[in-house]
Amino acid sequence: MTACATEPAVEDENENEWTAGPACVITADGTYAARLALDGESWYPERWTLDGPEPYAVPLPGHQPEEPGTEVLPLTDGRVLIHRVAGGRHVFSLLYPTGPGTGELPLGAVECPDEGTRLRLLPPAPGGERAYAIAVGRGSTAVWLVAGGAFGPEHLAEVPGHCSGGVWLDGTGRLLALDRAQGGRTKTVVVDLERGGEMSPLLQIAEHSNDRLLLADADSGLLLIRSDAPSPGHDRLGWGVIGSTLPIRFPECLHATDCAVTPFAIQPGQVLTPETCAVALRIDGPAGTWLGLWRPAERQVHHLPAPEGWLAGTGLWTREGVLQLPYATGAVPCGVARVEAPRRTGEPDRTTDPAPPERTPARPVPLQQAPLEGRVIQKVRPVLGDESARPVPGPHHSARPAFEFADEAAPTPSPTHPANPSSPGPHHPARPAFEDEAVQADSGGLGAQPPGRDGTGRGGGGETHNGSATDPSPTDTPAMTAS
Repeated sequence: MTACATEPAVEDENENEWTAGPACVITADGTYAARLALDGESWYPERWTLDGPEPYAVPLPGHQPEEPGTEVLPLTDGRVLIHRVAGGRHVFSLLYPTGPGTGELPLGAVECPDEGTRLRLLPPAPGGERAYAIAVGRGSTAVWLVAGGAFGPEHLAEVPGHCSGGVWLDGTGRLLALDRAQGGRTKTVVVDLERGGEMSPLLQIAEHSNDRLLLADADSGLLLIRSDAPSPGHDRLGWGVIGSTLPIRFPECLHATDCAVTPFAIQPGQVLTPETCAVALRIDGPAGTWLGLWRPAERQVHHLPAPEGWLAGTGLWTREGVLQLPYATGAVPCGVARVEAPRRTGEPDRTTDPAPPERTPARPVPLQQAPLEGRVIQKVRPVLGDESARPVPGPHHSARPAFEFADEAAPTPSPTHPANPSSPGPHHPARPAFEDEAVQADSGGLGAQPPGRDGTGRGGGGETHNGSATDPSPTDTPAMTAS
């Protein structure tokens, strides 16, 4: 299962503007999807069934057209949650097909008397029987259970500061990661919904960095992160493993100066090898919008054209490594294109943390207690050949960097046409993470894994060093099919 975040465009803690939500929302198990469809000038909810031999859509129109921007979210029982706004009240109902018409079960409303408060739905929760929302007010963010409770919407937690994002860290819907803006900086925190909203830090790469969690996979512990820690003022895309003490890496192949790269799906089921998980990327650039496929263990992004009518930014991986992309065209109003993950070019470097003497239940811990607290980097060697990145001992102690650049070739300019994978430029020796520069990191590690994950931090190996940096051969190019 991949949990993803819908990123609001929050520049500082005094702003609270949301970007447009995804064109389609898919349940965590991939059985149903829902979207707001357009018929002429009228918007209506539409449910897609994805777990049958062929996908099909069921329209769920109400008594009047919906407003543009109305949120919908599918549940695993086939009903669709709809979120409408009327006079400062956020009204929730469940829609379901009833023969030729649409049934509607009112759930209640959340009052937001403050005009500055914004409320939006969180991504589908694991299990698919409940739905959650966050309401961002002047000085705090409220977490609400809006579907699946006993008596309508239920207030669960209050988090100080302005929160955005929203990523589920476990498979039960207990641990919710939010990006909290406070004091001019954004850091990711974990909210435990079964402990009264108890909060603890998760991401704090550097003291003055802005760190946001974009995606998390509960099986492998792989995290996709956006942070300006490597280059203050400029966000970079990086990856890490929850519970691991290895540094967060910021691969050069994911750093594009003229494109926006957004991960939207992680391959599930890779329990001990997070570096082999296939990751789907939405790439927006001068040539339009296209797909990127990437693995942490590799040093290249495979570029593919998006299927016609793709509901951009949405998709789901199977455990076998097949990416399913929903699309809608005039000829095919409900379709799913399937793309196989590219074949791995080499075995990853399986650097792992030493196993503890015994396994104990773990929970997210404050970063002040994380293994990398207070360490200082004196000098870091470049990551070259088959050698893992490691710091050079200073006068009194040694340290692992809080984050590092991957051993990769310089970023390649985006293709002028997305149909051809981009070719990396000439290979250059990797840059050291921070050569001859002392860097104080609050913690380069991540909080302990959610309940059920091995606390050894296994599978957090670095980039592979024997992969090819050339274009994939025809046999390596992913194939796309549609249904």
